[in-house]
Amino acid sequence: MEVYWLGRTPYLPTVALQEKLRQQVLDGGSEVLLLCEHDPVVTLGRSARPEDVLATVEDLAAAGIEWALSTRGGRATYHGPGQIVAYPVVRLRRGVLAHVQALGQAAAEVARQCGVAATWRRDPVGVYVGNRKLAAIGVHIQRHVAIHGLALNVTEAACLAPRKGLIVPCGEAHRALTSLAEECGRPLSIEELLEPLAQALGQAMGRPVGPIQAAAVGVLLSRTDPMR
Repeated sequence: MEVYWLGRTPYLPTVALQEKLRQQVLDGGSEVLLLCEHDPVVTLGRSARPEDVLATVEDLAAAGIEWALSTRGGRATYHGPGQIVAYPVVRLRRGVLAHVQALGQAAAEVARQCGVAATWRRDPVGVYVGNRKLAAIGVHIQRHVAIHGLALNVTEAACLAPRKGLIVPCGEAHRALTSLAEECGRPLSIEELLEPLAQALGQAMGRPVGPIQAAAVGVLLSRTDPMR
């Protein structure tokens, strides 16, 4: 599985890239893992409700946060600096639940390596430290190929919008959010967790992963040669 680090990137271009890569997988191309950190954005999944967003569009804009509709499952989620987002574009081998579980187990393994005891839960879906949510999961499947994936909170900044009362994260008003840095009590960077997360995802999904390659979204979108 090829692995690309996209750096800080807007949300919608990465969705377009995932759709392109999904078609390449359907056409026989290589499976790909995209890792990135998004510009601040609230995404609304297929199950989102009007009451999930507590702020107006103007309020979000004033806070420097965009919003976007998403094809993933789930409700409202915030992505932004301090959060690693992992998008495995892969053909399902064992069904949707097994794929979602693999994403959760990978996040829990990275937390373990940081000295944090986290667990994957099916209901409600996510990765938790006690009752505090550490990572959100949402996917979209078409012809047995998955896109979207996992959002893992690394620093406190990743919890910005929910803690400011701008959204109800994942429709769980009572649920507190947390980050790896807060739980382990020391500073963490996105960069130091890229390799552990890529390896944990490869292990959980039963796929060898290649070296992490830095690439811009626009460059990958403009490529005409399939990844094989």
